[in-house]
Parts: sequence; C-alpha cells; structure tokens
Amino acid sequence: MYDIAIIGAGPAGLTAALYALRADKSVVVLEKGAFGGQITFSPKLENYPGTGTLSGNEFAEKLVEQVLDQGADIEPENVLSIKKENNLFVVTTEDGEYEAKSVIVATGAKHRMLGIADEEKFVGNGISFCAVCDGAFYKDGEVAVIGGGNSALQEALLLSTLCKKVTVIQNLAFFTGEERLVKELQKKDNVETILSTVVTKFDGEDELSSIEIRNTETGETKNLFVDGVFVAIGLIPQNEPFAEYIELNSHGYADSDETCTTKTEGLFVAGDCRVKKVRQVATAVGDGAVAALNACNYIDEKF
Repeated sequence: MYDIAIIGAGPAGLTAALYALRADKSVVVLEKGAFGGQITFSPKLENYPGTGTLSGNEFAEKLVEQVLDQGADIEPENVLSIKKENNLFVVTTEDGEYEAKSVIVATGAKHRMLGIADEEKFVGNGISFCAVCDGAFYKDGEVAVIGGGNSALQEALLLSTLCKKVTVIQNLAFFTGEERLVKELQKKDNVETILSTVVTKFDGEDELSSIEIRNTETGETKNLFVDGVFVAIGLIPQNEPFAEYIELNSHGYADSDETCTTKTEGLFVAGDCRVKKVRQVATAVGDGAVAALNACNYIDEKF
C-alpha cells in the first residue's frame, strides 16, 4: 500500500514524487518507457531556470537520482488500468497490482512521428519536435518543418526569426492551419513552402544531413540538404486507459484546469497529458508540484 501512485516518470511525475516524498508520503512511480519522458530527446536544455546548459538526458538523470534519494520506488512497468474500490485505488500493470490512497496520472503526450526508417536514430541528432526548445541550435542554418497545421506554422514562424532558411513541407495540397498564420509565413523572405509532398527518407551518418522528399501528385523525388528537421504533425496523449475516471476532451487530453483535479476524488493529472496552452518542462514541473500538494491534502483529510 502506497500513499500515492504516480503513473509516468517525466518532469511532471518526478516532480510530483519529490513534493509528495518531502511531505512524508510513500510513493511509487510507474513508467513504461524512458525515465525522464520526452525531454530525454532534446540534445540541450537551456531554458530551465538555474540549470545552465545540459542535455535532456542529464536533466532526467539528475531528477531521477533526486527522487530516488528521497525514497521513492520507481518501477519500469506498463500501467494497463486503474480502479477505485472502497476509497482506495488499484493500479494494474502488466506485472502486477499496486494499491494507493491517491493516484497522479502524468503520462504526457507522445510526439506523432512519420514512421520512416532511421527516424528514431536521428531524434536528438537532427530531428526535433520543439522550436522553442531547440530552435536556437540551428541559428543561421537551414531547417525543414514537416506539417501544415497550426503547430507546424507556428514552429516555422519562430524558426524564421532564427534560421537562414525554413522549408515547410506539407503532405496535402493546402495548409490546415489558420489563414492568418499562412499569410504571415508568406511574408517571410526566408520561408519556402512545398505542398503535396511527403518525406520518404532521412540521410546522414551520426547526424542528419539531408532528407528525401516525394511529390504525391507527380511522383518526383529530390534530396533536400538541411541542418535539422522539426516534425510537427501532432501529439498523442496517453490517457485512454484512464478514461473511465478522467474527463477527456475530443483530442484525448485530460480536461482539467490548473488545480490538476479530475472528476474522481483522489485522482489528479499533471503535465502534457492535460489540456494546456504551453507544454514545456517548466509548466510540467509546475503541474507536478500542484498535483502532489493536492494529493497530499486529500490524503490528510480522508485518511
């Protein structure tokens, strides 16, 4: 029996664990993937206060070490479901069950990928997902943005202020983002848009150096030499196993506000898995602190 079970070991989940442990609560953290979450894909983290410059992996390792030193149990397990019985939660994984007085869901959101050979190889070595996080590394370089929705257009606009050239590649014959964003891009001298085109190959040795693209109407292929690629084709929240207990919006995100509460008493959400306008390490950490403190208050009142 734990006081709090935390599902997800990204910045939100690990921060929640840290705050709960310092409130003298017993904590288990369950994570099916890499400890540290999506930030581990970032080659450098420079916008988190007080850390200077370090890689996403280094940041994650420090956070995991800090949480372990405080006494958390961290288990590499895939959570299948949760159930609330007699005011207690049962968290079922592929390997067993955990009981807890409160649960914090901090499963994050996965970046949707193209599914091309060697794509995973170049993540963090030329392929990025966040211009705010990684755009500065390509200052005065040439980059491509894959996608045509609002996220892709916003990424391209930001990169256009940093890079010598930005090429936006969209698989459809039109952009699906807002018209005002399209018009802003069209005003940029250093932005080229290529429609009805898909990326078919990533090339490079240790780092990405070029991509192969194919026009879906003519079948013509060509190589595009770039310093980096930003894939912006959407996010996939990881909330489906908990839909019975968490109100989800039409995109699958937990429909919770800054209090990180849900429709189920004692169940909280934190980080990129919930509805929010800004998804950064700093906002995930803030959610983790709020969710943990609310979970501690819930336990103190109910048990």
